[in-house]
Amino acid sequence: MKYPLMHVPRCQMSLRADIPSPNAIAVPFRLWQRLSESLRSSPASLSFLAPLITALVLCFVDYLTDWEFSFFVFYAIPILLGVWWVGRKAGYWLALICGILWWAANYDSHPYETVPGYLWAAMSRVIFFCLVCYAATAVLTRQQADAARIQVLEERRQLEQDLVMLSEHQQQRIGQDLHDGLCQHLAAISMAASALAQDLQEQGSEAAQDARLIQQSIGEAVAEARGLARGILPVYVDQHGLAVALAEMAKSTTRLTGANITVEETGDVRISRPEVAMHLYRIAQEAVANAVRHGQARHIRIGLSAEPGSIVLNITDDGRGFPLNLPHERGMGLRTMRYRAGMIRARLAFSPPGREGASIRCELPVLPG
Repeated sequence: MKYPLMHVPRCQMSLRADIPSPNAIAVPFRLWQRLSESLRSSPASLSFLAPLITALVLCFVDYLTDWEFSFFVFYAIPILLGVWWVGRKAGYWLALICGILWWAANYDSHPYETVPGYLWAAMSRVIFFCLVCYAATAVLTRQQADAARIQVLEERRQLEQDLVMLSEHQQQRIGQDLHDGLCQHLAAISMAASALAQDLQEQGSEAAQDARLIQQSIGEAVAEARGLARGILPVYVDQHGLAVALAEMAKSTTRLTGANITVEETGDVRISRPEVAMHLYRIAQEAVANAVRHGQARHIRIGLSAEPGSIVLNITDDGRGFPLNLPHERGMGLRTMRYRAGMIRARLAFSPPGREGASIRCELPVLPG
């Protein structure tokens, strides 16, 4: 469908052109970061030259101007650069040097009547420069501590993700072994027992009935092993495996508990990463278990939908809802759901406590393409 072109006035176009783009702001910031990293990794004597040269340039400009045009405040720039690039000691040395340079630059044009008064003014400047150095050091120390704390948190988060992924991979391997190994062996034994029972029945032997009972027991063992395999490895590897796994979970839970559980899929829901699908499945599984066990729900709806920019998993029930005396943070199941949602960077929301029926919404952002 084609839309008619809109006429944009020239004044509006010029205003939009005057707005700086994010790239125009990001490029100088990247250059500053590279310069700072380069000077911090250089020897201290070499890094000290840049703020020292800046102080000398300020001193020369201050010398050329009259007393009315004071450059006193600008001497804080080389001090800040010294602290940022070299360290605290360099900042205090630059504070002393800037005080001396200010004294020399304004010696011939200062309005003080006595030399002690001018020296006192120079000393007050040095004290101010030292306070600037102290403040800059405190800010830099705080920033470094925050950066170290963020790095520790990121490493801890990565470690938790690795542990969870390792656990999931182990479960997947066990489930795959159960399905491909034990179940196949039991199925083969069941076929052999069936053939034996048929032979015994043709021979008119009374042991044919016992062979049938053995075959039936082996069949029940195969069904139980397959159920264990589905419980350990519920989500298939393909992109549509989550919806299939949720439907099977709803069917088995309905059979075991008697609750009416339905699964509704809206849109084309595709999840390419099996670990993400596994986390969403576990969230839905825990929500259904809580609804049946604690909420005494009889009707549960699991909704899986593809919305613009996100995949939404929504579980609603007609149970008693969340109690007022049990905050979300204290329930083990709710904490587990929050943790799993955080692992895949999804947003998890619960319905307010005290209402009839509970609702849990998990929204997973999806990047375009």
